[in-house]
Amino acid sequence: MKDFSKFEKKIGVEFKNKALLKMAFTHRSYLNENPSKGLEHNERLEFLGDAVLELATTEYLYKKYPEKPEGEMTALRAALVNTIILSETARELGMNDYLLLSKGEAKDTGKARQYILANTFEALVGAIYLDQGYKAISAFLEKVLFPKIEKIIEEKLWIDAKSFFQERAQDAAGVTPIYKTIKEWGPDHNKVFLVGVYLGDELAAEGEGRSKQEAEQSAARAALKAKGWEE
Repeated sequence: MKDFSKFEKKIGVEFKNKALLKMAFTHRSYLNENPSKGLEHNERLEFLGDAVLELATTEYLYKKYPEKPEGEMTALRAALVNTIILSETARELGMNDYLLLSKGEAKDTGKARQYILANTFEALVGAIYLDQGYKAISAFLEKVLFPKIEKIIEEKLWIDAKSFFQERAQDAAGVTPIYKTIKEWGPDHNKVFLVGVYLGDELAAEGEGRSKQEAEQSAARAALKAKGWEE
């Protein structure tokens, strides 16, 4: 059985309700194979954590950048709480070692694991919020997630890739890009979208995301790279 006390020490948060912490790491697939364990999966915590994360991030950006307009702060927030950054943060915290997954899910360490880690990070945010309150989760995020905003600004990861790609496509090819959903999968509350960006009939690139907007931004970034239009 996983020893979550080591994880508590690592993140500097000691849970009053240990069951909440365990629930944050419990994937639905684990319960399918272990129905007698009496556990709950983490999807409700993830739903709560998503909202808490958005509020805490918004408040942080609002206070840190008093001169930035709403549109720019919205783009910064989206860049900070996307799947890539959240899964990267989860890996840095060692969360991968504590996931409760089915044997099948445990074997898949690729793209699917990235989404599971991002979702589990959101569930952890929800669990800390319920157990310790808003002040505690804000302090936790200021320690593990919010410092990444500097890198996002420095590497211009917050820039609206869709707008930039549209400008370049109209200048270079005289066409406006069109985005089409190629595929979507997963439960209603947690879908993953694969979107293609087209220049006329040509598929310029594809991108994945937990929302159509995130997938479109991912596709636009990939298309900028594929076309050599990044600068």
